[in-house]
Amino acid sequence: MSLQATTWQTVGPYFHIGLVHLDSNRIAAPDQNGEHFTITGRVLDGIGQPIPDAVIEIWQADANGEYPGVNASSAAGKAPAFNGFGRIPTDDDGRFFFTTIRPGPAPGPQGALQSPHLAVRLMMRGLLRGLVTRMYFPAASLDADPVLQLVPEQRRATLIATLDPDRDATLIWNIEMQGERETVFFDC
Repeated sequence: MSLQATTWQTVGPYFHIGLVHLDSNRIAAPDQNGEHFTITGRVLDGIGQPIPDAVIEIWQADANGEYPGVNASSAAGKAPAFNGFGRIPTDDDGRFFFTTIRPGPAPGPQGALQSPHLAVRLMMRGLLRGLVTRMYFPAASLDADPVLQLVPEQRRATLIATLDPDRDATLIWNIEMQGERETVFFDC
């Protein structure tokens, strides 16, 4: 019996071939209601080296805090281009970028409102299951978010994007797999 992983037990590097047609770094169209942002960052390994073949999936609420397709009322008055989902590959330097809107506060556990955030799934070579995390928008009443409150205070910064001082409407958020600033991943 061999304990070595075979091609059917790992996600890569083959997954790129089948998913390329799903790549989209525009989650919200320019005419979508809401405050528009470009989000840029890098996926880095434990020693700060880029991970060039990762894929990031984003799911988010609209500017009203409603997830497309979840509420029947959410279809009224919306630009049809917004579906709240995007899939973004990293480049050779582990970089990614996408454009979207700031989501509104969405209902969370026990009906508490969650701060504006993106649900993020990371897939890459060597991971048998995707990792799940969140990216929170800065200055968005983070102290009341019920999910963020589950994260130790000293680690919360790994989930919060920062404003780019050199570019308007641009946020920076890196995903670090290990190390001192390891991104918090959720077990779900």
